[in-house]
Amino acid sequence: MSIALLAHSTNPRGGVVHALELGEALTRLGHKVTVHAPDASGRGFFRPASCATLRVPARPVAGDTTALVETRIADYVRHFEDPTHRRFDVFHAQDGISGNALATLKERGLISGFARTVHHMDAFADPRLAELQHRSIAEADELFVVSRAWQARLEETFGRTATPVGNGVDTTRFSPLPDGREGALRTRLGLGAGPVVLAVGGIEQRKNTVRILEAFIQLRALHPNAQLIIAGGASLLDHDAYRQSFQHALRASPLPPGAVIITGPLPQDDMPALYRIADTLAFPSLKEGFGLVVLEAMASGIPVVAPAIAPFTEYLGPDDVAWCDPLTAHSIADALLATLTPAARARFIARGERVALAHGWQATAAAHLPAYARLKEPAYA
Repeated sequence: MSIALLAHSTNPRGGVVHALELGEALTRLGHKVTVHAPDASGRGFFRPASCATLRVPARPVAGDTTALVETRIADYVRHFEDPTHRRFDVFHAQDGISGNALATLKERGLISGFARTVHHMDAFADPRLAELQHRSIAEADELFVVSRAWQARLEETFGRTATPVGNGVDTTRFSPLPDGREGALRTRLGLGAGPVVLAVGGIEQRKNTVRILEAFIQLRALHPNAQLIIAGGASLLDHDAYRQSFQHALRASPLPPGAVIITGPLPQDDMPALYRIADTLAFPSLKEGFGLVVLEAMASGIPVVAPAIAPFTEYLGPDDVAWCDPLTAHSIADALLATLTPAARARFIARGERVALAHGWQATAAAHLPAYARLKEPAYA
């Protein structure tokens, strides 16, 4: 099949990572895949891909998140109005922006139908954003989810049955084996003796970054040389208010300069080494579709602190990670401490390796094929 996968941006966010990995896995299965994304920066995707990619021309936006979302939808529609850009058997959106663009194309009779992956749903205060999120799901002909928790949520909210496809990790890209970048990265980030706690995803409320900071302060009482790295954070949504709260908490804390390192988005080539130079991953997220970074950390040979909520409890066993209550900083701190205890640490690393090996992208790609085949049938025409 000829498949158009559509992502919301070229940045290293979970849905974009999923789109590229899915495109590569489908290509290995013999399909012709092109991953699309609006690209206002001109820098292209955050990493090269073995499948085809296409940077959709995107206009600069002066305005709020709603203006940005509506502009990116229009950018996509304008691109696919050209018949030469629509020569695909299947159109598959990974997010609300591209889902709304495909819904518009379907309404205008330019495509017969489309699929949408719902990684998670956001709670938008802006009614227009909430309306667009709903439309991108309700108008899709086929729905995919990466966890049973979101499958149940779509059944409850939309009365729709979604196909669970899961997630994977590339164990050739993410592994415990050093690649020579580790020393230079440690120097560049200003790391000392450690231990090093890594948080991936930037400073966002759903990433629970303020409580990670509070837990880290407690951890420093027992590990005074500990450092916290907060990596990533490229997002289309507005997190300024929460980031200001985090900065206020950091300034009011007893932490010395250099204890907390905020990197922002990093080159993708740095990410495997970043996991390897960390001693543990702190990921007490409040809401995720799946939590891809958990698999990346496990494949890289470091233990994980995860929240005892779905979807994590779906694919992780009782002894696979250090579980925590994500609403309690003390619980997060206790879990971090457990991952630094030699016996428990060795157990978490061994179990994490098995979890990572059980999540290959080929199985995720194969799970899409029955729905793709239905999209090709005349029923959607």
